[in-house]
Amino acid sequence: MDPVIVVGAGPVGLALSLALARQDVPSVVLDEGSGKDEQRPARTVVLREDTAAFVERLAGRSFDRVGARWTGWRSLRRKQEMRALTFGEDLPAPLHLAQHELTGALRAAVAGEPLVELAVGSRLDAIENDASGVTARTRGPEGTVWRGSHLVGCDGPRSTVRKLLDIRFPGRTAVERHAVAALRTELPWPGEALLHRNPPWRTSGPSGSEIVGRPLADGVWRLDWLLPPRSDLVTPDVLVARVRETLAGWCGGSTPPYELLDTGVHTVHHRLARRWRVGRAFLAGDAAHLLGALGTQGLDEGLRDADNLAWKLALAWHDGPRGGSSALLDSYQAERRAVVAGRLRAADQALPILRGGGGLRSYVPGAARGHDALLTDGHLGLGPLGAPGAYPDSPLAAPLTAAAAAIGTEPGAAVSDVRVTAPDGSTVRLRDRLGLGRLLVVLVAPGTGVWDRKHWMSAGLMPRLAEAVAALPQETELLVTESYPQAAAHTVLLVRPDGHLVTALNGVRPAELLEAARSALGAPAAPDQAEDEAAEGEPVRSGARGSGGGSGGQGSGGGRGRTSGGPARG
Repeated sequence: MDPVIVVGAGPVGLALSLALARQDVPSVVLDEGSGKDEQRPARTVVLREDTAAFVERLAGRSFDRVGARWTGWRSLRRKQEMRALTFGEDLPAPLHLAQHELTGALRAAVAGEPLVELAVGSRLDAIENDASGVTARTRGPEGTVWRGSHLVGCDGPRSTVRKLLDIRFPGRTAVERHAVAALRTELPWPGEALLHRNPPWRTSGPSGSEIVGRPLADGVWRLDWLLPPRSDLVTPDVLVARVRETLAGWCGGSTPPYELLDTGVHTVHHRLARRWRVGRAFLAGDAAHLLGALGTQGLDEGLRDADNLAWKLALAWHDGPRGGSSALLDSYQAERRAVVAGRLRAADQALPILRGGGGLRSYVPGAARGHDALLTDGHLGLGPLGAPGAYPDSPLAAPLTAAAAAIGTEPGAAVSDVRVTAPDGSTVRLRDRLGLGRLLVVLVAPGTGVWDRKHWMSAGLMPRLAEAVAALPQETELLVTESYPQAAAHTVLLVRPDGHLVTALNGVRPAELLEAARSALGAPAAPDQAEDEAAEGEPVRSGARGSGGGSGGQGSGGGRGRTSGGPARG
């Protein structure tokens, strides 16, 4: 079986290749560069807690030493503090680090992964998409032809893959512009990120001027100044003046010592590709979408693309030349494009309110706090501007059933990271079991934590549940937790390999569990269900809730189900 071709060696492309390798799928990463990344301290990324955990699993290391997890968030307007938040268990801190640190860690992991081949100096020139695979031609000292089972374009805003596939990329240019500086200094709020709107020392400039300060590791800060539309070029002298003015304003009138490390201008565009799949070729990351106004983080969404697509491509790859269920592969666009489109829509609706200047809206009671709340949501990964996306209307959604249980997580949303007992008896975080190509079944069983797993695996409802899990059409790991938010005892959760909830059931329901698993894998309806639909005059569906318009082979990937007894790769 040919490897998956990944075009682009940025964080999204490298993460996708490593996620595939964790599921025993080989890949070739085509990097048109030299394999070395520019050191730019002012080019940073903010990752939500679950996305940070995803890249740390792939890199095999923690980023705490090279990044910063904020201790709090502070919002100021003129001289008034509008909001202060403290991060902790109820409000997990984002991870903030320089992008070259993230890329370097992923490159190091790729270098040690035998299932990933990194081809530097390989500039894509042509793509041929056919029923059994994809052929890619690259330029270079020696023209090379690559053959892959699938191809994913992770090659950035000017994506060659997107252009070769003739996919439109509509949207808006220069939605926002920011002057950016990375510097080492001491500020009055160590470890806290802050948003300062209309600072009192700004005697000129547009209404609504805004500064964001975000700490990095080793006493480094990234500062962003919102620039007015159609403003002049930001010269080095102007930027240094802004730095000194801002530091003096925050530090009581005198500029503290600082070391300027890097500067730049960050321009935010909002664009969304019309299609994310053409046959066996896909788009991910900046090749598929551009967003970032009002604090939203485009790279975080790109990494979520990789997480969503990896397990689906892995199942298709292991299904062989026929390429797996078309409904499963189509669901990548249906799920991820809908989430990003919703994020862009929310930002576009908020922009006129937040950036509209003065007028009557400036005097509406509570308007300033409402504006601050919207911006805070965008920066911290909360609310419509920033909260992790859910897939309630996914074509992979499980059918509604009377056996469904209401818990603290809606179907399609990411599950809570509770502590679970693994098959080897160890107690781990649920998040540690993700990304291996397996479905997860989690039983809520209070009191089991005080007993050895070998004792309760043969007691009560466990034998019946283990039998039901073994009958599922995909390798599945059976886990047990003492509690889950708003879930009653003996609730059974079915979780996708990327950590999104398929369904929660009241007790052990083998038939409903099997049907939910088949839906999550994009499998055709079960034979008895298909017969019932045909008898009622309904068309027999090719997927749980229909499939998209992409092409691909047929097949459900069935016949591999078993209860997993260890941490082996999917």
